[in-house]
Amino acid sequence: MSTTLPGSAEPTLGSIMRKVQGRLVPILLLMYTLAFLDRVNIGFAKTEYMADTGLTEAAYALGAGIFFVAYAFFEVPSNLLLHRVGAKFWLARIMVTWGIISALMALAHNEWIFYSVRVLLGVAEAGLFPGVILYITYWAVAEYRSRFTGLFMMGIPLAYVLGGPVSGALLDLHGVLGQAGWQWMFGLEGLLTVVFGVWVYFYLDSKPDDAKWLSSEEKKVLNAAIALDNEERAAAGRGHHEPWYKPLTNPRLVYIALCSFSVQICMYGFTFYLPSQVQAITGQKVGFLVGVITAVPWVVALVITRYITLFSDKTGQRRWTAVGAYSLAVIGLTGSVAFKGEPVVALAFLCLVAGSLVSVQPIMWTFPASILTGAAAAAGIGLINSLGNLGGFFAPNIRAAVLNAYSYVSPPKTGTLDAAQLAVNAHAQDMATYTIAGVGVIGMILFACITFVGYQGKIKPVGRKLESASAGKVLA
Repeated sequence: MSTTLPGSAEPTLGSIMRKVQGRLVPILLLMYTLAFLDRVNIGFAKTEYMADTGLTEAAYALGAGIFFVAYAFFEVPSNLLLHRVGAKFWLARIMVTWGIISALMALAHNEWIFYSVRVLLGVAEAGLFPGVILYITYWAVAEYRSRFTGLFMMGIPLAYVLGGPVSGALLDLHGVLGQAGWQWMFGLEGLLTVVFGVWVYFYLDSKPDDAKWLSSEEKKVLNAAIALDNEERAAAGRGHHEPWYKPLTNPRLVYIALCSFSVQICMYGFTFYLPSQVQAITGQKVGFLVGVITAVPWVVALVITRYITLFSDKTGQRRWTAVGAYSLAVIGLTGSVAFKGEPVVALAFLCLVAGSLVSVQPIMWTFPASILTGAAAAAGIGLINSLGNLGGFFAPNIRAAVLNAYSYVSPPKTGTLDAAQLAVNAHAQDMATYTIAGVGVIGMILFACITFVGYQGKIKPVGRKLESASAGKVLA
């Protein structure tokens, strides 16, 4: 627990961490909320967009997933550039660029434009998530990192809590000024990101020394803590001053990338199809009402994520907390199918999935952050997110392959399918969800075995002490 210095006049590390959290985390949270919304709002527009453009399920899956291939190729160079040119400029640049391209989805009237815009969106957004994970290591020591990352990743549920009703309402503008609802949704949400990105440039500070809102003594304490933390991470990583390319051959990072890969398959196998799943449960057209109902699991996720990450930080338990959270996601995916005839029960299981898949990710990111520093951290975190995010490409395509294997037929633009085909489609959707749950079981096993590749399953809890080289005082 944090204690004050002799004389009580100097700041504690705990008080500085709270100040940093209050200043930076809300902005990082809003950044990720907009990023995730611009990434997955295609799920809200799926039914209407496919009907207007004639896209098949396979074409939708390819377009939704190809974003992540482009994203993966550019993450490591993007993170290295952030480390070199500074976080505030690079994070703002990412937001403005991806906002402009996201708005261009309003012009995607056929599958080739759809594919092209999704590729460009992946290139533009590449580096935001790993960039923020790296940025957090500039400001937070190890025992605060899980809660900082957890608060940042609440952008995922917030994207649905706020974006579900907003996207649904924008889809209801269908026909206004001769534009389709999906055109309104993509255009306005993209432009909002551009405006926010410009503001981010003037608000963020790249490192503690640039922060005018910290006193000189606070900067001194924080820099001393970060320096000690970097030394501990370098020791855990078996070497300081590693070249940026060294982590790319580190088997421990490849192992974490596999963990991330499994999480992202489950995450996007769930999120890309959640509005359609809610539509099937409720029998309602995707619009404002379905958007509101879709937001419910993500409200629950906000609460679950907050408490699970706090528990992980306070106990220091990383491995079994991650395994426990992941197991709840598998139970939720399975239960949402088994009880699909009971809308309230099915929705409760969907809440469990949302909360579990969000909360396991900030815990996962504490593992690589515990062994990497400097340019090696930039490259290593980028590598993990690059390989992990390929799960976002495979998720919709895995579902599409399972649907095809079980004779799924896309609903026609006009008219409806007969009762027999509707039953076949429902069974195919169930089997696709069970397949995603199976990937979750593999992920649970990977997290359970994480100590066998050299990671600590449990870290020292908050309360470690560092010694100020200049003053010789103990700062807790």
